[in-house]
This record gives sequence, structure tokens and C-alpha cells, in this order.
Amino acid sequence: MRKLFLMSLLLSLSVCAFAQQDYVGRYDSFVGFSYLDTPKLNLLERGFITEEGVNLNRWLALGVDFSVMQGHSGITPADIKTSVLAQIPAPVLAQLAAIPGYALPYNSTIYTYTAGPQINYRKFKKVTLFVHPDLGAIHATATATPKTPIDVAVLTLLPNLNGGKLKDTTYFYGIGGGAQYHFTKHVGVRFTFDYVHVFLFSGVLANSRNAYRFGIGPSFNFGKNVSK
Repeated sequence: MRKLFLMSLLLSLSVCAFAQQDYVGRYDSFVGFSYLDTPKLNLLERGFITEEGVNLNRWLALGVDFSVMQGHSGITPADIKTSVLAQIPAPVLAQLAAIPGYALPYNSTIYTYTAGPQINYRKFKKVTLFVHPDLGAIHATATATPKTPIDVAVLTLLPNLNGGKLKDTTYFYGIGGGAQYHFTKHVGVRFTFDYVHVFLFSGVLANSRNAYRFGIGPSFNFGKNVSK
């Protein structure tokens, strides 16, 4: 997906003339497909993203961002805090260690909320490049889906896992950006990328982690033309 994003961006730039954009609408709206990749947990989630913005001038905007994504993976003993694993009796831990690549399966749903400034670069006739800080709130629900007696035993022995359903709300930070290709002055397509650091489930998971979010979908520009 990252390669597809870069190829699309380069293609967009290659077909654009270096010229100022005649029309910059006061308002921007974007909705599309999104996915969140958290490599440390081997977790890939897919879903929906929307962004709404107001152009204060031709290079500075303020906006809000919302996304919801779902996926599934498995949590391994290496992912869990040592203090939490200490609650499991040694014989059970030995059984887990004897199972190559053991992971407790779970489903995940994540919501993200962000608001803040965005810097736009509009030196191309058909393409707008943009960059923005990522500072927002993230809410997640992880639900265990035990499939073996070992899975059930792990859930029973770890009260920290709350019977296999965890919820958490915390913050994240990072940087984001992307490109918007304008088919017409009102309609286009937007590619977005965010690189963030996440602190979800700090009471259970051993470490915080990095995540990558990608988005693609139609974009809409409307309202009074922002003066040059």
C-alpha cells in the first residue's frame, strides 16, 4: 500500500504543470477507505476515514479528522508485560513456550479523532501537497476470540485481560501529510499518510508502538474562492 501511495503521488506530479491554482475553495471535505498498520503487533485494520477543513488562506487550513477501523491478530507472550505474565503458573508458561508462534487471537476496533492546522503547497496546477501534525485521541476495543483450551486457560489466569475484552482511550502523536489531485475545481481524489506513536493498553502491553495509517478517496472543494 505504501508503494502504491508513492507511485500515485509521483504520477500525479508528473502530469501537472507548475502553475498557481486559480480556485481554492474555502472548505475541503474528504471521505474514503483507510487502513492502519501496527507492525509491532502484526495488526492490520481496515475501515473508513473522513476529513473536514477550512482554508484560512491559500497555505494554511484548520481541520478535523475521524476514522474507524477493524481488524484481527494475536497477542503473543512477548507483547505482554512481564508483571502481567507473572500471574501465569510456570507449567502453563512452559506449555505456551512449547507452542511455536503462540498468540491469543483477538478482534480489534479503533476510533481516532484529530484536530489542528495543516500547511498546503499549491504550486502545481492540479495537485495540492499538504503536511500537518498529528495529535489526537484514540479509542480501542480488543476482544479475545479463544479457539483452544490453552487460549481459555490464558484468559482465566490473567485477570488483567478482563475476561478477554479490553477498552482503552488515550492519546497519540506523530506527523501526517499527503496529496490531492484536482480533476475539476470542485472534485478530486486525496491520498493521505500518517505516522504516529500509540500508547494503547499500557497496563497490559509491554511497550508503546508506532503505527501507519493510509487513506484514499474522493475529495470536494467548495465555497468562496480564497484570495491569493
